[in-house]
Amino acid sequence: MDADERRRGILETARRSGSVDVGELAADLKVSRETVRRDLNLLERHGLVRRTHGGAHPVESAGFETTLAFRTTMHVPEKARIAAAAAQLLGDAETVFIDEGYTPQLIAAALPRDRPLTVVTSSLATAGALASSENISVVLLGGRVRGGTLATVDHWATRMLSGFVIDLAYVGANGISREYGLTTPDPAVSEVKTQVLKAARRRVFSGVHTKFGVASFCRFAEVTQFEAIVTDTGLPASEAHRYSLLGPEVIRA
Repeated sequence: MDADERRRGILETARRSGSVDVGELAADLKVSRETVRRDLNLLERHGLVRRTHGGAHPVESAGFETTLAFRTTMHVPEKARIAAAAAQLLGDAETVFIDEGYTPQLIAAALPRDRPLTVVTSSLATAGALASSENISVVLLGGRVRGGTLATVDHWATRMLSGFVIDLAYVGANGISREYGLTTPDPAVSEVKTQVLKAARRRVFSGVHTKFGVASFCRFAEVTQFEAIVTDTGLPASEAHRYSLLGPEVIRA
């Protein structure tokens, strides 16, 4: 196995498993830890992985995106805490947008059931989970359904959104950085999120710490457009402060 084959194998393992460990890779590939570290550093420079302490995780891009089923297995305790904190920001909103993805789905589950709410969503999973709630009226955006995320996109969805005024939008992203803002791999998803931001009076981003410092293919928002960012304590307080200087309140749940 030459170096290129080894790096392709490392990347495939990261995408399949969600993360890789330097020690485990060194043992599996029968190379030194330093060789693995150099490989990971090179993959990071190419924007394919993000280094972590002792390993790396894959960066979602135009050519790679994790599925909703996979996301339900990763960082679940952190996502649950984020969802609970994000739901506390509801305030007096009567109309709410819930984005596609697992963390937004958990936010939907954490919304109060003791007062009327209208929830607009592109997520089939979220719509199905809320449909039987007595005080919640669900509006599912039409459009093409993406198989990996079970969410609707394309002009049907954006056309519906263009006619709405939404009190509060809970928005996710595949990456968020101070330099490039909020990004996602798929242009069709980016268009839906862009229209959501236009329709919403208030905007909250929610996402685990691994999304920070990551830039994917399509930019749809700036950090300055959000009133709050909700993440977990895996994001260092110093980095959270840097994001807060751009305007939003940063909550580490």
